[in-house]
Amino acid sequence: MSEHTRTQPTGVDGSTTVRSARRGWLVPAVLSAVSAGRRVHTATTSARRAVAQTVSPAGWLVVTLATAGLALGWVFGWVEALVAGLASLALLLMSVPFLFGARGYDVRVRLAHERMVAGDPLQADIQIRNVGRHTTLPGRLDLPVGDGLVELGMPLLRPGRDVARPVSIPALRRGVVTVGPPTAVRTDPVGLLRREHEWDERHEIYVHPRTVAVPSTSAGMIRDLEGNPSRRLVDADMSFHDIRPYVPGDARRQIHWKSTAKTGQLMVRQFEETRRSRLAVVLSLKRAEYASDDEFELGVSVAASLAVQALRDGRDLDVVTGAAIPRAVRGRMRSIEVLQAGTPRGLLDGFSRLTELEHTMALSEVCRLAVEASEALSLAFVVCGSKTTPLQLRQAALGFSAGTAVVAVVCDQQAPPRTRPLGALTVMTVGVLPDLPGLMLRGAQSAAVTGATA
Repeated sequence: MSEHTRTQPTGVDGSTTVRSARRGWLVPAVLSAVSAGRRVHTATTSARRAVAQTVSPAGWLVVTLATAGLALGWVFGWVEALVAGLASLALLLMSVPFLFGARGYDVRVRLAHERMVAGDPLQADIQIRNVGRHTTLPGRLDLPVGDGLVELGMPLLRPGRDVARPVSIPALRRGVVTVGPPTAVRTDPVGLLRREHEWDERHEIYVHPRTVAVPSTSAGMIRDLEGNPSRRLVDADMSFHDIRPYVPGDARRQIHWKSTAKTGQLMVRQFEETRRSRLAVVLSLKRAEYASDDEFELGVSVAASLAVQALRDGRDLDVVTGAAIPRAVRGRMRSIEVLQAGTPRGLLDGFSRLTELEHTMALSEVCRLAVEASEALSLAFVVCGSKTTPLQLRQAALGFSAGTAVVAVVCDQQAPPRTRPLGALTVMTVGVLPDLPGLMLRGAQSAAVTGATA
């Protein structure tokens, strides 16, 4: 250790002391050893992961045979074991060239549509191009589609050449299906070694529920189709009510000059407030209310058909479902989900994401929250499964105001289509989706006859 002291000139207060020490070789050596150990551990982990992903179970069996055969043949002089070991080793070495070329491809997935209807096939086109400098051997391309997998054969490709592979995936179920990422798989004919290269390309396919066109005459079930006058009096609206004397604060544009000339005092027009019809579609997602998954899909299709027709008719629309409730707050939390109802396509995208829920609110609670979250409703469709009891339907109808016409649509694949009254509630039973237009048409005609008689 050395020490240097530097003293400032006379007349300057204070002094500066600089000390330096030489460290020994032990600390740098330890640090270098630790760093080298980390690098070795990282390299070993990466190599072990790569080997585990490359060698298949059959490959490990051949590796074991090669090791055991060579060892036994060398130690005990067993020619048969030595030959078996050499044959296994030769088989492994011949499998290695098949692994090269997985990164020499450029793969593009082109879908015919990103939105489709449940049950329709998905058409796609896979473009495979050799962007490397060497000819690639035949291989395989895996394309995940939801929970399934599509396997495509890739031919021998020379540098710069490409090939197109059409793909048709039949009968996708409703939901949001992820297509991709495509993965090039290189493997030998025996299946001892395997190498994969995955691209980042992914596509989301919105599989919409099947819908039917509900007749526009079903709008006859709505009493205030073009705006029904209410009992509330306002100064300006569409429905004229009466003439009254002018009071300070009335707008001058509402003065009725003919009546003013006759009476000799200012008279103004008075109107009744009108309200535009608003429709709600409430869909139950509770698993216990449906007999099967197919019955739940029928309920989603019925609700989607009603909602899409309401948008096409220009109605103000609310589409409401129950929301999942965590176990920790069950019984203390109330929550609903309102689907965006701006356009038919956006609405159907929301229906694609719906799933059955094990834990959610009762149907009556969902209806009450739907009323609280919306303006005055003219008509409400409550769509549920065959396990919903008449008592539960009545409780759901009680959640709406007296001025709302409530129609319960019960999806029951084992029952014939019919319409029946249940107190002030109308209950429609739908067995298959094509039953819905006829039931709605009869319901609209019955409502029109009732209105004319009244």
